[in-house]
Amino acid sequence: MGIEVIVEGLTKSFGKQTVWQDVTLTLPPGEVSVMLGPSGTGKTVFLKSVIGLLKPERGRVLVNGVDMVNGPERDIYQTRKLFGLMFQDGALFGSMNLFDNIAFPLREHTRKKESEIRRVVMERMDMVGLVGSEAKLPGEISGGMRKRAGLARALVLDPQIILCDEPDSGLDPVRTSYISQLLIDLNAQIDATMLIVTHNLDIAATVPDNMGMLFRRELVAFGPRELLLTSDVPVVRQFLSGRREGPIGMAEEKDEATLAMEQLADDSTVPIAPPTVVPQLEPSPGLPPRQAVQRRRARVLAMWDQLPAAARTAVQAGLAPVQGEPA
Repeated sequence: MGIEVIVEGLTKSFGKQTVWQDVTLTLPPGEVSVMLGPSGTGKTVFLKSVIGLLKPERGRVLVNGVDMVNGPERDIYQTRKLFGLMFQDGALFGSMNLFDNIAFPLREHTRKKESEIRRVVMERMDMVGLVGSEAKLPGEISGGMRKRAGLARALVLDPQIILCDEPDSGLDPVRTSYISQLLIDLNAQIDATMLIVTHNLDIAATVPDNMGMLFRRELVAFGPRELLLTSDVPVVRQFLSGRREGPIGMAEEKDEATLAMEQLADDSTVPIAPPTVVPQLEPSPGLPPRQAVQRRRARVLAMWDQLPAAARTAVQAGLAPVQGEPA
């Protein structure tokens, strides 16, 4: 099972520019979480801070008892091996074929024999649908294949936590849907904790167990997917509906005067459609059920009284009864 990641009071700045401040959340073990936010809100910076590649000024990130912000470098380095990181562009070595790219972490960090390395690499290539492309160079394949190769490389050290940075960037809607299904299938197969950074609404609506959103240098919310998908918080509603009206502007957040003028100009006779919560993706036929589903069910029911009515209704509609319980 994946490992819980506890983020407490995290604050990151570059010079005088605060990226985000006092971010606190917990990634539940083995569940899939998504971090949303407009471009430029520091989603990738957050991802790199979780794994210890960037050092926030305040706060801590606890993984297996190790603080990835303030802990000893040796402990951070060892704990980082629990992570698999999928970069936006795959971050493949252009002069290496796909097999050698995917094998690289095994050759760098383990003493496995080449026969064992080949077995592991081919298993991971099979998981992401790349068998037969071992000899191809990154420049000879599509963007979607490069992303899948990057994901296979992230999996070869059997990570318990997988971080995916914009897995949909540069992909058409069809390839994005394939990547979405692939992420759910991987979670079913290896039960790893997963955090996906994206601004893709299709991934946000169908993949995660939990969702969060960064805006105006703060974590707007984090919780079960139904909490954000039914939220009436203006910035969340605007982002998830793709409307121009709301706090998010073209370059940055809108000022209060602009928002006030927008509100006056808004035609109140045109109702905003209530948010719809589409079913979460399920593993492909032949794969085991996701173990995270029942753990999440118990966790969400434990926080039932804290959820708004709309979120409770959405949760109830999506909850499958446990075995032996009446539907």
